[in-house]
Amino acid sequence: MEQPPPPETPPGVPPAPAPQAMPAAQTGQPGRFSPDGFWWWDGASWRPAYSQDRLWRWNGQSWVPAGQPPRSGSGVGLAIGLTIGAFALVLILVVVVVLVILGTMGGQIANVFSNVAAALNSTPSP
Repeated sequence: MEQPPPPETPPGVPPAPAPQAMPAAQTGQPGRFSPDGFWWWDGASWRPAYSQDRLWRWNGQSWVPAGQPPRSGSGVGLAIGLTIGAFALVLILVVVVVLVILGTMGGQIANVFSNVAAALNSTPSP
C-alpha cells in the first residue's frame, strides 16, 4: 500500500528544522494538528481547525464551540492593568509624602491654624 506524500507546511507556519524529528502532523498520518493548533491534517491536505469567525473549532471528528478564540496579542488587558497599577503607585507615593510632611511639620501647621482661628475670633482693632 502506498503512503501519501508528507504534507506541506500550512500557510503561516514555518517548516520544522531538518535535524529535529518530524512532528506527527507531518508524517502523513491523518487527524493531526499543526504545532500552532490552527490547522488540521486530514490525510491529504491541511484544513483550517477554526471557523472563519473563530467561534467553532474542529476537534478531529466534528465542529464544536471554540470557547475562547486564540489570543490575538492586542494587549488591551495589559494596558489597563498597567494604568491601574501606575495610578495606585502614584497614590501611595502621594500618601507617603503627605504623611512625611505632616510628621515633620505637624506642630508648625497646628500653630498656623491656631493663629488663624484666634485672629478670626478676635475683635477688630480701631
